[in-house]
Parts: sequence; C-alpha cells; structure tokens
Amino acid sequence: MEEILQNVAFIMSTSIMSCPLDRAFGWKTEIDTPIHIAKARIASQLTEVIHTFEPRAVVNEVLFDGDGLEAKLIPKVKVSIRE
Repeated sequence: MEEILQNVAFIMSTSIMSCPLDRAFGWKTEIDTPIHIAKARIASQLTEVIHTFEPRAVVNEVLFDGDGLEAKLIPKVKVSIRE
C-alpha cells in the first residue's frame, strides 16, 4: 500500500514534460485561468494521469487548498486501493 501512495505522490509532484524518458508523465499546471475552470481541469487531469500511471489507485475525491487571491491552488487527492 505504501508503494502505491508513494507513486501517487510522485505523479502529483511531477510536471508534464519534466521526465526525460517519458514526456507524457505528470500533469499540466494551469496558469492565468479562472479558478473554477482551473479546479475542474486540474481535477480531471489528476484523475486521468493517476489512472494511467498507477492503475491500482482509484481517485475518490480531489480537494483544493489556497484560493485565487493568493494565486495558489494546491490539490489534495483522496485515493483508495483497488483490490
């Protein structure tokens, strides 16, 4: 179980195009996008990329810390382990 959670954390900490041998690995951050649209896009991207690169994890919920006034959105993903 720790391995799966570590993989999910690694996926979330990796920006797309930053992994030399797999440019599709990671997710794209949203810049200059309205908050409600950015939240939807980030949640969708994280769900898709976690499903693609760590199929043993199931995304249950994506929550966000921060707000538009701080110009920060910090995603928090709740996952369960597929049996």
